[in-house]
Amino acid sequence: MRVALLTDGIWPYVLGGMQKHSYYICRYLARQGVKVDLYHYNNSAYAVDALEFFTAEERTNITPYVINFPKGTAFPGHYIYKNYQYSRLIFEAMQPHLAQYDFIYAKGFTPWYLLKQKRSGKFSCARVGVKFHGYEMFQRSPDFKTKLQHLLLLRATVRQISRMADVVFSYGGKITDIIKQIGVAPERIVEMPSGVETEWLVSEIRPAHKPMRFLFLGRYERRKGVEELNTVLGKLVKEEGLKWEMHFIGPIPKEKQVPYTNCKYHGEIRDRGQLLTHLRSMDVLVCPSWSEGMPNVILEAMANGLAVISTDTGATRLLVDAKNGHLLPEVSIPGLETVMRDFLNKPAEEMEAMKHASVSRIKTNFLWEGLIKNLLEKLNLK
Repeated sequence: MRVALLTDGIWPYVLGGMQKHSYYICRYLARQGVKVDLYHYNNSAYAVDALEFFTAEERTNITPYVINFPKGTAFPGHYIYKNYQYSRLIFEAMQPHLAQYDFIYAKGFTPWYLLKQKRSGKFSCARVGVKFHGYEMFQRSPDFKTKLQHLLLLRATVRQISRMADVVFSYGGKITDIIKQIGVAPERIVEMPSGVETEWLVSEIRPAHKPMRFLFLGRYERRKGVEELNTVLGKLVKEEGLKWEMHFIGPIPKEKQVPYTNCKYHGEIRDRGQLLTHLRSMDVLVCPSWSEGMPNVILEAMANGLAVISTDTGATRLLVDAKNGHLLPEVSIPGLETVMRDFLNKPAEEMEAMKHASVSRIKTNFLWEGLIKNLLEKLNLK
C-alpha cells in the first residue's frame, strides 16, 4: 500500500502544530508497513533528506520529496499566492507517481492545484483527503485585522478546497460542525483526533507544587491569548499573599513578556528530553486561545500529568472537562482570572485527581498506535 502525504513541512524541520501532526502521521503509517511518499520542505539547519528523526525501520517505508517553499517579497495576498504556487510545485513533483497511490493525504492548501486539475477531468487518481488543522478562519477572531484576513483571503479558498476533496478530515467537536456548515456532506467527513506517543506518558503523578506552577506552551500568535493571559497575571501579581508561578515555554517576543519575578521564560525547547523534564515539573497548562484545532500542547501536557485550563474552541472539548481541568466558554479576562484563582485554592487531593484524569484520558483515546489503525480502517486501507 502506498500513500502520498502532502505537507507544509514536518516537525522539527518546520515548527508548528500542523507540522508535528504531519510528522506523527508519517511515522505511524510507516510503522504499519505503509509506503509513504512524503512531500515537504525544510526550514531548519537539519539535513532534511536524512530523515534523522525517524528510525531506520521507519525510513525503509518513507520516500522524501523536498519541495522549496516559494519565497519573495510580501504583498497583499502573498500568503495565498505562495501556497498556490507551492501546491503546484508539489503536483509537478508527484505527477509521475500518481498512478501508484492508494490514497493521497494532504495538509492545508497543499492539494489545491491537484484538486483543480482532477476536478477539471484532466486526470484521475486515488481519493484525496484534505486536513485543515482547525478551520481557524471560521472560528472567532481576536481582532478586526485577523477577521478581515479570514473574510477576504482565507475562507473562500478553504471552502473551495474542502468541497473539492473526496475526504475531509476533522478532529471532531466544533470542527465537524464548521465543515458541515461550509458545505461538505457528512458522509465525506472522517473524524480522527490527534494524539501522542506512548513515550510521552508519565509513569508517576507528582503532587501539585506550592506555589502552584502554571504553564503556557507554544509560540506567540495573537490568537493564542497571550495578551489576555498577561492581563490576568498583572491582576494576580498585585494581590499580596497569593503564591504562584507562571512559566512560558516557546519563542515569546521580548515585547510580549511581562516583568514579574514569578513569571519565567524558558524560550524555545526542541529537545524532547528537556521538554519532558520541564513539563513534568508543572501543574496546570493554560491555553486561552481564540481558535484552535486539537492542540498538541494540551495532549502533551495531559500525557505528562497536568490539569488544563482551556477555552472551548476547535476540538478541545474532547480533551478537557471538569474531571481534568476547566473549559472556558470563550476568551474572557474575568473568566480566566476567576478560574486561575479557583485552581490556586483547590485542595491537593482534587488537583491530584485532575492530573490522574488527564493521563487516563490520553491512555484510553489518544495514543498514535491506535489512532493510525483506526484511520486505515475508516479509509478502507487495511
